[in-house]
Amino acid sequence: METRPRLRLFRYLVPVVIVLAILFSVRQCGKKEKPPGHPRDYAAIAKEGILRIATEYNSISFYVDGDTVSGFHYELIEAFARDKGLQAEIIPLMSFEERLKGLAEGRFDVIAFGILATSELKDSLLLTTPIVLNKQVLVQRKATEESDSLYIHSQLDLAQRTLHVVKGSPSILRIQNLGNEIGDTIYIKEIEKYGPEQLISLVAHGDIDYAVCDESIARAVADSLPQIDINTAISFTQFYSWAVSKQSPVLLDSLNTWLDKFQKEAEYQKIYKKYYDKKRTEYGK
Repeated sequence: METRPRLRLFRYLVPVVIVLAILFSVRQCGKKEKPPGHPRDYAAIAKEGILRIATEYNSISFYVDGDTVSGFHYELIEAFARDKGLQAEIIPLMSFEERLKGLAEGRFDVIAFGILATSELKDSLLLTTPIVLNKQVLVQRKATEESDSLYIHSQLDLAQRTLHVVKGSPSILRIQNLGNEIGDTIYIKEIEKYGPEQLISLVAHGDIDYAVCDESIARAVADSLPQIDINTAISFTQFYSWAVSKQSPVLLDSLNTWLDKFQKEAEYQKIYKKYYDKKRTEYGK
């Protein structure tokens, strides 16, 4: 029954389509030429006056709420652009790999989304100073009875199980390492067309058994999906950053200087509490 999960995902996907359609229309009606085929640094960005940003559509980063666009990373990068006298052109993409590709091709200047600061990504990208602390968690359904064979009580129970992740997610390396730590195989299935919230929905409605995603995103949707359990950590708490191309060191310095200052200001605290503190309080953390 393929139609059921598609119908359940409809409410998540429609806002993405709407946002992309609006952005496409604006671009078509605008006067701007095609983006350059290579990454830009701050001088070229400032000259054009437009900062091109890739992010992810979810309840933390970027989302449509009625006729308003909201999100922690959306508000933060908009504040940076405002302070620098730039126009922020933000494109939400579900695919992590597509964001990386767009950055390498110069279609985007910044990936404004919580990126796990792994050694592998540090080799290929320039990462900003930490934006937030976060961790990867297992998303599963709550146990229906004490002997529920599907319920994962600890990381050791993950042996021979299949975990679904967004294609190209940095969590893949962590899951592989976790398999080594428990001395058994944990199977990974990468999903290309859905983001983390869609995977959580599929778990909640029984279409898949397990997914791995950022704890902040899982918390953000837990109220509307009370049947999910997100209490099993996959990773330790780690730093999450934004990313720019290795060819954009001045842009990185500009972002870091601004972040160091802005994170001490009341406006940042207000934005942070709006998206993070409420959920931490609800879960007693």
